Amino acid sequence: MRFKFEDLKVWQKALDLTAEIDELTRKFPREELYILTAQIKRAADSIALNIVEGSTGQTNPEFRRFLTFSIRSGIEVVGCLHFGKRIGIVSEEDLNRLIDNTAEIIKMLNGLRNSLK
Repeated sequence: MRFKFEDLKVWQKALDLTAEIDELTRKFPREELYILTAQIKRAADSIALNIVEGSTGQTNPEFRRFLTFSIRSGIEVVGCLHFGKRIGIVSEEDLNRLIDNTAEIIKMLNGLRNSLK
């Protein structure tokens, strides 16, 4: 059995982002484990999981609401990346790459959300 969300390109990209964030946070210092590491991982996971939750058995307005949650979680990921850069644990290269990836996902989410009107 396939679920509706499994065919969504934006969900697949969100899964890729969670893997990238997981790889990045493995390099974070141990003292950030319950602070920034946990926060950015939850935010990245939330992008994909809100797509899943909203897509299954929901009305279009309800799905749109969950896509809005995904967008907000994407913006939270960007904020966490900037915070990590500011405290010296996220490189400029990682910051730019992951912000670009997150921005692409947010753009796709906005497009999907707007198509559900």
